Amino acid sequence: MEGAATSKHINITSPILILLLFSILVITTTAIGTATTLTQPKTSSSSSPAECTYGIYVQTGSVQRAGTHSVIGLSLWDESGSQIAIPNLETWGLMGPGFNYFETGELNIFGVRGPCLAGGVCGINLTSDGSGPYHGWYCDYVQITSFGLGIDCSQQMFHVEQWLARDEPPYQLTATRDLCKTATTALPSYSKSI
Repeated sequence: MEGAATSKHINITSPILILLLFSILVITTTAIGTATTLTQPKTSSSSSPAECTYGIYVQTGSVQRAGTHSVIGLSLWDESGSQIAIPNLETWGLMGPGFNYFETGELNIFGVRGPCLAGGVCGINLTSDGSGPYHGWYCDYVQITSFGLGIDCSQQMFHVEQWLARDEPPYQLTATRDLCKTATTALPSYSKSI
């Protein structure tokens, strides 16, 4: 058909392309800013901790009513029990202004800059505040890539496959996935909120 507009879509499902896109957005986006550390680890050194970038990919399920308008938080930790808490993931979103996060079947990308953990991320705790007209949320998975200057890059996939809802099993607003080799059931040695 003459004069018809054609559109080309780029398939960005490749992890390498997603990481490249994420890296470009982190470098060029000023909205991310620097993470605010509310609680610092107790150390004898006066130097500030190294800063890392955490690429967080969250896949909402495609089951009916899987999306949410609730506030979703995420805590992540390493083998040593060092922890970073992100009370509202949406504030770190890279999908653009006014984007509707956590919609049914959607993959959302977040870029968080903050202090480096001592090791790779091996545990997460997702939380929902249960607010809004669509309060239940089904999360398929969370994938976290972390990197920083002079720090080994790490990547970890967490299969959540669970509702965070009061009206769907398991009837709770949290989901924890702990892949750490050591037991991290005790309180972490320190916590950082960003």
